[in-house]
Amino acid sequence: MASDTISLRARRATEAGSKNLMWDVQNNLWDAETNPTGYVNVGMAENSLMHDVLLEYINTKIELPAKYLTYNDGGHGSSRLKTAMSKFLSRHLHPAVPIESRHLTITNGVSAAIEHLSWALADPGEGILLGKPFYGTFIPDLSLRLGAEVVQVDFDDCDPFCSGAVRKYEDALLGFERRTGKKVRALMLCHPHNPLGRCYPRETIIELMAFCQKYQIRLISDEIYALSVWENTIDTSPAPVEFTSALSIDTTGTIDPQLLHVLWGMSKDFGANGIRVGVIISQANPDLHASLVGVSLYSFISGLSDHVAANILEDEQFTNRYIELNRRKLSDSYRFVAQYVQHHHIEYAPGCNAAFFLWVNLGKRYLELHPERSSGDVSEEVMQRLLQKRVFLASGVLFGSEKPGWFRIVFSQPREYLQEALSRVISALSEP
Repeated sequence: MASDTISLRARRATEAGSKNLMWDVQNNLWDAETNPTGYVNVGMAENSLMHDVLLEYINTKIELPAKYLTYNDGGHGSSRLKTAMSKFLSRHLHPAVPIESRHLTITNGVSAAIEHLSWALADPGEGILLGKPFYGTFIPDLSLRLGAEVVQVDFDDCDPFCSGAVRKYEDALLGFERRTGKKVRALMLCHPHNPLGRCYPRETIIELMAFCQKYQIRLISDEIYALSVWENTIDTSPAPVEFTSALSIDTTGTIDPQLLHVLWGMSKDFGANGIRVGVIISQANPDLHASLVGVSLYSFISGLSDHVAANILEDEQFTNRYIELNRRKLSDSYRFVAQYVQHHHIEYAPGCNAAFFLWVNLGKRYLELHPERSSGDVSEEVMQRLLQKRVFLASGVLFGSEKPGWFRIVFSQPREYLQEALSRVISALSEP
């Protein structure tokens, strides 16, 4: 067979990729005039609300110096970009220790940054803790090519954002080490959270730090949505929590700073997935950064992306304006979608104030509209109905959802697009 000509890991990657509908959807996107039968995509975590603003800015700044056609300062990011990013992040994340250029390794997106940390911190078979529900691509980012074992953490009826959730991480760590004889090396945190759109309270982050210190494991805080925090004007319970970067917490007496790593990138807060700029921020790990120099060749951002990102981040007046407008637009879009699903009696997880997501229980509403159906997990049935209506949502099955029937709606799209998507969702659920 032809598949025998490639490695086992390559065959596994092929199998995993064959289950991903995203690229088929992307190649046939809806347009009201040119492709009215295409897919409406509210499943991919992209923010298009500010594309016009960002494009206008970028298109006035493309004067590329010749050095950006060379290898410049190497695969881990130019000195100029590191300086711009360290100053920008110090302004917005309010770190307890100011961020310096030497604290950064630049990558071509945060996925590459996650993979680098998995490579650097865990040997094949060793564990990395990941709480449910999770961003589905964390699994391949951490394990597909590197062989680390993702230890999925169940919370049952415990709120994953409360301090009591720390015990669930501890149970998962002890169970994995007892079962496998291997060590857990890190805890992966998505903060603000994808898909739940909530921020971890400061107290919970501190308790997670203390837990990591106790077992001498790394805390990786993926803060790619750090600046996409907005006002929630319709939910009161649970009350939305203000974002606190892990870097802003004084680690003295809580965790060795060598155990703390934070990730950020341009993809979400600047609505620019295609620019491919991510960063590993680790303030007490010169050895880690030195180890990544060699492999940075495989995550080398383009000179054009380096130049564009530095232009943006150096412009304090523009970025302040941009972030404020983006937050207002995200707040408006959330309110529209949340009120829409309320009107159609669809349960959703309240308390959001960050990122682009509404976590909705379509399975429950589907069963209410179709009482002849037996109860149970109808996630796949609902997914097929959505695809028949050419609307794409991410199923909670891919996010390790502990409860069936949940889906993630991405609301960072123009109003017309959201109206088309939501009308198709309602049609998919209600038709016989």
